[in-house]
Amino acid sequence: MPVLSIDAESDTGIPVSLCDELPLKTMEELEHTCPHPRSTIIAPAPFAEETTYECKAPHEKLTIAQARIGTPVDRPVRVYADGIFDLFHSGHARALMQAKNLFPNSYLLVGVCSDELTHKYKGFTVMNETERYEALRHCRYVDEIITDAPWTLTPEFLEKHKIDFVAHDDIPYSSAGSDDVYKHIKEAGMFVPTQRTEGISTSDIITRIVRDYDVYARRNLQRGYTAKELNVSFINEKKYRFQNQVDKMKEKVKNVEEKSKEFVYKVEEKSHDLIQKWEEKSREFIGNFLELFGPDGAWKQMFQERSGRMLQETRDSPTGSPIRECSPSRSPSPTLPWMHNKSSPPSSPKGASASISSMSEGDEDEK
Repeated sequence: MPVLSIDAESDTGIPVSLCDELPLKTMEELEHTCPHPRSTIIAPAPFAEETTYECKAPHEKLTIAQARIGTPVDRPVRVYADGIFDLFHSGHARALMQAKNLFPNSYLLVGVCSDELTHKYKGFTVMNETERYEALRHCRYVDEIITDAPWTLTPEFLEKHKIDFVAHDDIPYSSAGSDDVYKHIKEAGMFVPTQRTEGISTSDIITRIVRDYDVYARRNLQRGYTAKELNVSFINEKKYRFQNQVDKMKEKVKNVEEKSKEFVYKVEEKSHDLIQKWEEKSREFIGNFLELFGPDGAWKQMFQERSGRMLQETRDSPTGSPIRECSPSRSPSPTLPWMHNKSSPPSSPKGASASISSMSEGDEDEK
């Protein structure tokens, strides 16, 4: 029977002389088969139960300093972050972004607690567990989702998922009878703090809704939800619907006011244009009038020229007309008596006949 030499060992700790004798499957199990971070985001992050890998290679314990310089090189650093993530908002996303970027090569696992645990230790949620799982799956920073995550992390859970570090804000989280549920993680050197986003939280969002409950109830009634679905009483329903009608009327009045202001503005603008054009035409008319009838206008020059011509014609004409003499062959025409009298001629036929009779008597005397 041949004797095997075991004085030399390979990098895996197995004697070199036995490497050729071991099955190929044994050698592959010693290599890291951990999934790598998602290189694309064309699909949602998988659930932990969907990953079929079982990495048999031992996960050596890392320090934060080692992880930050890129150690180890043959696998990513597995970072775990957990929470309720109700009404998933920008504060949640920012915390996950920080956890994802803690180390050069990080694989981010996100644990989401179930409805049962959450209602027991924290209170009722707006979104159920399925909705919260799906919200996290579609966050770009998440590589894997762990459903029904434990409220307090156990060594068995950390070992099962090969977790290197846990990321969470540094404020002590008192719950489940503990002053800080992450105390043992911090003592083990596996805790990496992240920063909270001020001004946004699930509690703040719920507070806004509760504070403005009437506004949102009216909003949903207006959008077609029934009073029963909103858990609103009959009286409140009528009150909200009346308020909606009042708001609609106010909106109409506001629109009319805006349109009226716009109309008045257009009228003022048009009036300004008309006044400006009228002023221009008025100036033009006055200028034309002064040019024609002013002190030095064309009408005065024309009048002066015409007056000059008339004066010239008067100077050029004779001073008196020659007296025409009566021809001797022609006797002077008889003169009526009333023509020598300065009185007016007879105004009636009787007066005219009397004058003619007196003229006949005179002629007879002359004969």
